[in-house]
Amino acid sequence: MFHVKLHGSDAMARGADEKLVSRRIKLPRRIVEKPLRQVSRRLLMALFVMALTVLIVWIDRDGYHDNANDKVDFLDCVYYATVTLSTTGYGDIVPYSDSARLVNILLITPLRVLFLIILVGTTLEVLTERTREEWRLSRWRKNLRDHTVVVGFGTKGRSALQTLLATGLSKEQVVIVDPSAKVIDIASAEGFTGVVGDATRSEVLLRAEIQKARQIVIATQRDDTAVLVTLTARQLNRGAKIVAAVREEENAPLLKQSGADAVITSASAAGRLLGLSVLSPSAGTVMEDLIQQGSGLDLIERPVNRGEVGKSVRDTDDLVVSVLRGHRLLPYDDPHASPLQLTDRVITIVRAAPSATPPVVLGSPD
Repeated sequence: MFHVKLHGSDAMARGADEKLVSRRIKLPRRIVEKPLRQVSRRLLMALFVMALTVLIVWIDRDGYHDNANDKVDFLDCVYYATVTLSTTGYGDIVPYSDSARLVNILLITPLRVLFLIILVGTTLEVLTERTREEWRLSRWRKNLRDHTVVVGFGTKGRSALQTLLATGLSKEQVVIVDPSAKVIDIASAEGFTGVVGDATRSEVLLRAEIQKARQIVIATQRDDTAVLVTLTARQLNRGAKIVAAVREEENAPLLKQSGADAVITSASAAGRLLGLSVLSPSAGTVMEDLIQQGSGLDLIERPVNRGEVGKSVRDTDDLVVSVLRGHRLLPYDDPHASPLQLTDRVITIVRAAPSATPPVVLGSPD
């Protein structure tokens, strides 16, 4: 029986308080016209249709008959246009000539339909917007694959995502899962697709299309939640790379047993960085620079170039820290690390620079 050491409060644990209706997918927001502008635009369109109808009736006023005095003046034209467009139709003013009736068929009737469409435009827009969202969601599900799922959009999740975006990952390839609707609203406003719900539930992760994801970042606040999310994610996707963060170091082995490929101990890592900064502020600055992607020095993982095959790790152009051979991670001073092989991958320290094909970035400690 496993024991997980708990620490602090967790937003994921509070997900049980969220309503079931909140467990939904929220695609990135698009710029929507302000309501006042929409109403003003529709009002101007309605007035234009009204004015056009009055003009048509006024031009052909001799073809209309008024039961009151047989004469159709400008006020009668306005009155007729009003009751006609609103489909009231009292019948006191009627077209009696062939030309007036033909104009009613060809012009007045289409204008009446257009006027009604403008009046119920809000309802139609809601239905259209809902249909458009369903279509966007369907297209999103169809095209999404090999994406990145970030569980928890707190400090750790944001920092990890910023690092991935600095290497060239597009926002369209990111899905964020969080139990807070407000957090997902913020993520959506920033251009990310979000799923509201408890990530320990399979149905929520399936909404994030986790079965087609290439990598999964688990950045919850509680270690027990991270374990449950890892177990669920690994069950749904056997091939994805799962990186999880825990607060307590003693819980790291449990995360690995649950299916995580890499586990970052945020509290211990931060503590070690603090201690290093006390002993040597310069060394602490260098370490902070290494874990901050895109500026100064970067710690990256890349394949061995053909020109480096057969060479020692010390003979490469970059500063090699470790060699990844199969499932073994060899330090640079290990005798077995040299010579380099074509199937090896090297972890190097390089000067940050924009690249057409972004390298694999090593995870941040928090």
